[in-house]
Amino acid sequence: MNALLNLPRPASLVLIQLFKGVLYQDQSPEQWRDLLTYQAAVRDYFSLIGLQLLIDEIEGYAFLRQQQEGAAAERDEENPPLPRLVQRRQLSYPVSLLCVLLRKQLIEQDVAGGETRVILSRTQIVDMLRVFLPESSNEAKTVEQIDSHIRKVIDYGFLRRLKGEEERFEVRRIIKALVDADWLGDLQQKLEDYRTHADSLA
Repeated sequence: MNALLNLPRPASLVLIQLFKGVLYQDQSPEQWRDLLTYQAAVRDYFSLIGLQLLIDEIEGYAFLRQQQEGAAAERDEENPPLPRLVQRRQLSYPVSLLCVLLRKQLIEQDVAGGETRVILSRTQIVDMLRVFLPESSNEAKTVEQIDSHIRKVIDYGFLRRLKGEEERFEVRRIIKALVDADWLGDLQQKLEDYRTHADSLA
């Protein structure tokens, strides 16, 4: 415990960054290096407060998740569950759909090989999402709503606007942690469900 309270400054900066959000290797290479250096101490610190540190060294990102009930220390009357620090976000239908479609783009890129980054234009994202949304006579309103969904996905850290290019976005590979193997097993069925949902609202 004392060792945790005497973490070196670089490790403390890593803790602060992770509390703020995702730590990306390409955006913060020095903090990424410090995270790997002090990984054991950082994990122990977060474990004490009921958080789990997840690191994907291949994709280059790290983030925090609330410990699963069975993964934390044994629960009893003397050791009740710790309060939740990481809020659960209930994604709306369009935002969930957009995340699935972006994940699909990553899969297709990985299968094709070559370029590892997935770059999409705003027009591509609009066209990709519009197929699954209810038809509307007000095209401008539909596009405005899609722009709102895009901003929300940016806020969640799954998309990043390219510097100096307002109309182009990079799909952040951390989306793999959200749309995981359980989702991938029936990805096509989910897309069909979304299409059916859109048709029912038309």
